[in-house]
Amino acid sequence: MRTLRGILLPILAFAAPLVLAQQTPEPPNTAPPGPNEHVTHLASPAQFAQPSVKSGDILPKTFAGWTIQGTPQFSKDPAVADPSNAALLKEYGFTDLESATYTRDDGRTLKIKAARFDDASGAYGAFTFYKAPEMLTQDIGDQAFSLNNRVLLFRGDTLVDANFERLSMMSAAELRELASDLPRAGGTSANLPTLPNYLPKSGLNVSTSNYIVGPVGLQQVHAPIPAQLVDFSKGAEVVTAEYNINATPSTLMLIGYPTPQIAAAQLDVINKAKQAHQLTSDITTRRTGPIVAVLASATTEQNAKAFLDHVNYDADITWNQDTGSSQRAVGHMMLGIIMLAGALIVIAVVASIAFGGFRVLMQRLFPNKVFDRPEQIELIALHLSEPAEKTDDPGVKLTN
Repeated sequence: MRTLRGILLPILAFAAPLVLAQQTPEPPNTAPPGPNEHVTHLASPAQFAQPSVKSGDILPKTFAGWTIQGTPQFSKDPAVADPSNAALLKEYGFTDLESATYTRDDGRTLKIKAARFDDASGAYGAFTFYKAPEMLTQDIGDQAFSLNNRVLLFRGDTLVDANFERLSMMSAAELRELASDLPRAGGTSANLPTLPNYLPKSGLNVSTSNYIVGPVGLQQVHAPIPAQLVDFSKGAEVVTAEYNINATPSTLMLIGYPTPQIAAAQLDVINKAKQAHQLTSDITTRRTGPIVAVLASATTEQNAKAFLDHVNYDADITWNQDTGSSQRAVGHMMLGIIMLAGALIVIAVVASIAFGGFRVLMQRLFPNKVFDRPEQIELIALHLSEPAEKTDDPGVKLTN
């Protein structure tokens, strides 16, 4: 028994940290980011630079055995959430931030920052910005990635950055419970963008995709074309991703516009810039519905066009109007049925009176000329009270 325990304990101790990550932890970088560095974390509680204003609870007081220690910090200032990318957070629709430290009975700690946005599209966009290419995919919330003791996830309109002091085999399950306890966005605010769904799956590096809604975000990625050619003032949204096409590194950029007409006009602008040699990279373009696909790749033009053929717009009709509770809907339906029945009864009474009155009026003005004319009246009389006629047919027997 002791021998078995001596074998299992080292195995469990070695396997537990691999639940969410498989890399060797690196010491945190405390130096300020350079002008071109990509900051992949929200500000820590110690970086709150001004008094916070409580804007509403985002994080639960307890979940899965974790309990908040001390008082959470709140802020509505995107510069407090991330001083280096405040403009980007504002572009994604940042509304407020809550930061808290959780503890367990075994002494472990967990630091969580939760940023809330106007809608799920903003949270998803910020999620794609803060995730790093080396992160591993996790099944937590709507989407999640992890690296070492850090887990980045989003659920609805909330982005969560969790840092464990020490992982356990239940860390992922604990964060799933946290995700289920987060406030849920309602109505159209809960809808995720559909543009990323049109990224071809073949050759895609999933952790490199970025969802962008403005020029600030586009400057943070290696986009094939600049923001002025995208023209976000026309309601554009962008998704970029890295691909490997026939062993050639490539960048795909999908630009979604409100209508196919706007997309066609903007594609013409992009092609004119390409012909004028105003772009720094060689691109291949294609339009499908309201989506303009731009591929920057050193592969052959034939391979590039064949790859872009996998981007195909498919119109979906989604009914996302809030119809309220089912009980209220049933009540409205019954009220509508009663009103319809009453309206039909009124129409029938009015039509009967009108038709009958018209007949009476015509009979008085033109008696026996419009209605009830003698030549039009045909009556079939059976004369049952009259005696039966005699017949000479011997096979017919009359009875009284």
